[in-house]
Amino acid sequence: MTTQTAKTLRQIAGAPNTPAPLDKAVLVLIDLQREYTDGALRLSGVDAAVEKAAALLDLARAHAVPVIHIVHHTAAGAPVFDPTGPMAEIIPAVAPRDGEPVIVKKLANAFAGTDLQTVARDTGRTEMIVAGFMTHNCVSSTVRSAVDHGWRVTVVASATATRDLPDGKGGVVPAADIQRGVLTGLSDSLAVVVEDARAWG
Repeated sequence: MTTQTAKTLRQIAGAPNTPAPLDKAVLVLIDLQREYTDGALRLSGVDAAVEKAAALLDLARAHAVPVIHIVHHTAAGAPVFDPTGPMAEIIPAVAPRDGEPVIVKKLANAFAGTDLQTVARDTGRTEMIVAGFMTHNCVSSTVRSAVDHGWRVTVVASATATRDLPDGKGGVVPAADIQRGVLTGLSDSLAVVVEDARAWG
């Protein structure tokens, strides 16, 4: 019996699998907030992911890649992402510099109800590099919307993270399985997925 090699839709279509050229890209960092490191939603492997995100941010700044920071806010007094509390703050290691816009969102998709599309297009760039939290929720939702908005997207896998989730049947799906499944799904037809900033040499 012959084993058929699995292929992505991108491979079948002959789409390029190279990451976004830095001179054509804008970096979007999603929800790199203390809620995920110090708050109620601490993620699996989050410290390593923040280090990778910081390296990616350093790379972007060194190559004059425009950077857009996304933060999630709920209502004042809410159990997570309370904008009046410290857990909604951006993690210091990836804090914005002067001139780097910070866009507040209230939904998983960072394009929904925000001016992300306008701010990103105003950079004159045509490709988007995405990293941040959580992989299964806001990262996935934003990547899918970015494709709908006409962007070619690169996701930096090690600069994303998620958490264990209940499976609805009394069990738990480990974060590593969710991470692998979501990134694999995105890589099928929606995005180029690279491991870390070393993808750019």
